[in-house]
Amino acid sequence: MSARRRFATNAPKRITYIISLILGILGVLGSIISIPFVSAYAIWFIGIAWLLLILGCYIRGL
Repeated sequence: MSARRRFATNAPKRITYIISLILGILGVLGSIISIPFVSAYAIWFIGIAWLLLILGCYIRGL
């Protein structure tokens, strides 16, 4: 039986967390109120914020 490799996660750096938080807040606000450019791409802002946070957890140093 082969040994299973554990997939380790790391906490994202503070700057990664802050950038993803700002993008997420902009996305949520853009879907609630009308903000030029942000409202048209609100779901993309939220998706990119989520992806950045996930990558920050799995890629060391991000």
